[in-house]
Amino acid sequence: MQDILSLAAANLLTPMILCFALGVAASLARSELTIPEAAAKTMSIYLLFAIGFKGGVAVNDHGLDASLGLAILGGVVLSFGLPFVAFALLKVLTRLSAIDAAAVAAHYGSISIVTFVTATSVLQSSGIASEGYMVAVAAAMEAPAIVSALWLVARSGQAAKMDADLWREILLNGSIVLLVGSFVIGLVTGAKGMERIDAFIVAPFQGILCLFLLDMGLVAGRGLKAAKGVLTAGALAFGILMPIIGAAAGLVVGLGVGLSTGGVALMMVLAASASYIAVPAAMRVALPEANPALYLTLSLGVTFPFNLTLGIPAYVAIAQAFGG
Repeated sequence: MQDILSLAAANLLTPMILCFALGVAASLARSELTIPEAAAKTMSIYLLFAIGFKGGVAVNDHGLDASLGLAILGGVVLSFGLPFVAFALLKVLTRLSAIDAAAVAAHYGSISIVTFVTATSVLQSSGIASEGYMVAVAAAMEAPAIVSALWLVARSGQAAKMDADLWREILLNGSIVLLVGSFVIGLVTGAKGMERIDAFIVAPFQGILCLFLLDMGLVAGRGLKAAKGVLTAGALAFGILMPIIGAAAGLVVGLGVGLSTGGVALMMVLAASASYIAVPAAMRVALPEANPALYLTLSLGVTFPFNLTLGIPAYVAIAQAFGG
C-alpha cells in the first residue's frame, strides 16, 4: 500500500497530470483558456503516430512470435467480455435503460489510447520496460466491445443499427487507422527508420502530451459542468468501480499470457480505461437513442481523471508486486 501511495503521489506531481488538472480547474472556473480545435487534432495525430511507430519498431527488434498472438487474443477477450460485466453492474447501481446501459458498457470494454500513452510515459520515467507490441493489443481492443454492446441491446428486444456505415466507422475510424498504420510503418522500417525521425518522435513527445492533456482537462471540466442532473450517485460509483474491476481482469490476463511487469501494467491500464473517441462515434451511428452526455461524461469526466491520477500508479505498483 505504501508503494502505491508513494507512486501515486509522484505521478500527481508530473507535468502531464498537473497540465490535466490545470485544464479541469480552468474549465470549472469558467476561464477563457482554450486550445484551438485544429491544434488539438494535430496533437492527437502526433501522439497516435508516435506511439504506433515506436511500438512497431519495438516489435521489429523483438520479432513476431506466439507471445504477441497470445497478448492480442487476451486483449480481444477482455474487450469482448468486459461490456457484459459493465452492463450487469449498471443494472445494479443505476436505473438506466437497456440502450443507455449498453452504450456505456461499450465504452468500458474498449480503450482510451491517451490513458495508454500516459501509462507508457509513466513506465518509461520509472525505468520499467514493457513489450512494444502492446500497441497492437490496444488497437485490437477498440472494436470487440462495440459488438458486445449491440448484442446486449438486441437481447433486450431493442433494435440496434448494424449496417455498412457502422462497420466502416468501427474498422476505419481515424484513430485506429493511424495507430495501426504507424505501427506497420515502424515494423517495416525498424531501427533505421527510427534513426531518421528520432528527433521528431522522441524529444517532443512529453511536451506535446502535456499540452494535449491540458486540452483533455478543459474538455473534461466542460463535460462535468454540462452533466449536472445526468449523473446519479450510482453512475458515479460505476465510473470508479468499473476501471478497478477491469484492471483486476487485465492483471489476470496479463499474468496468464506471460507479459513482463510493464506489459501487465499496460494490460491493466487498457482493461481499466474507457473509450471517448472511437466508441462514441460508433454509438452515434448504432444507438442514436443513447444519451451521449451520460457515456461521454462517465468515460472522460469520471474514469479518465481517476485513471490518470490514482489508477495508473496503482496498476503499476500492483503489477510490480505480482511480477516481482
